[in-house]
Amino acid sequence: MTAPRLYAADLAGVLVPGGSVALPAAAAHHAANVLRLRTRDAVTLFTGEGGEFAATIERIDRREVIVRVDAFVDAGRESALAVTLVQAVAAGDAMDYAIRKSVELGAAAVQPLITARSAPLGEGTRAAQKRERWQNVAIAACEQSGRNRVPGVAAPVALAQWLAGRGAAGTGIVLAPQGAVPLGGMRPPAAAVDLLVGPEGGFTVEEVAAATRAGMLAVRMGPRVLRTETAGPAALAAMQTLWGDFR
Repeated sequence: MTAPRLYAADLAGVLVPGGSVALPAAAAHHAANVLRLRTRDAVTLFTGEGGEFAATIERIDRREVIVRVDAFVDAGRESALAVTLVQAVAAGDAMDYAIRKSVELGAAAVQPLITARSAPLGEGTRAAQKRERWQNVAIAACEQSGRNRVPGVAAPVALAQWLAGRGAAGTGIVLAPQGAVPLGGMRPPAAAVDLLVGPEGGFTVEEVAAATRAGMLAVRMGPRVLRTETAGPAALAAMQTLWGDFR
């Protein structure tokens, strides 16, 4: 049975094989109250900086969890295919799903996007809370999938601003049902990939045109129109099969 994985960024630089340490509050709560672990149970800790630590619970209660660090394991599970999910903000669980599954599938970063038809983001504190939530979704996906580097979730930006700041770096793909090229017909990308996914109502014609003027390729994924939370993970799975680590 695989040991449960716990994110412990606060312990970066503190974890030393042979030493004992108290888990950060969030990891301790998860271990004690969600996973209901017990003394002598094995856990795996990761800080998001690469690699992981095998550890054993020495003491556990509702207030504190003490673990003994047994060994450092230099495990790398990142995809050589560096894909940034540029996801138009979707409502509720749809955004969470898109981020969670894309991170599980190897997305290197997430850029939420404000478009003509994207879900309302809110302002100030509410927008900051959404970004924090999405980052926590990415962390949970890393815990589940075995990744030891946590993709960052950037602050949401407007499509025009993102296109202007992107420049000509790497390959750009905008998913569009009427795209000129099927995903399977593309040449393997030579560098990083930006994957642009529209909101529930899709991109407007003007938005797709703006993306293609900025050097992105309009790509279709078969004859069916996918939901926003399905499109990104489906494209990532296909890219990992065509060019990435599913081969």
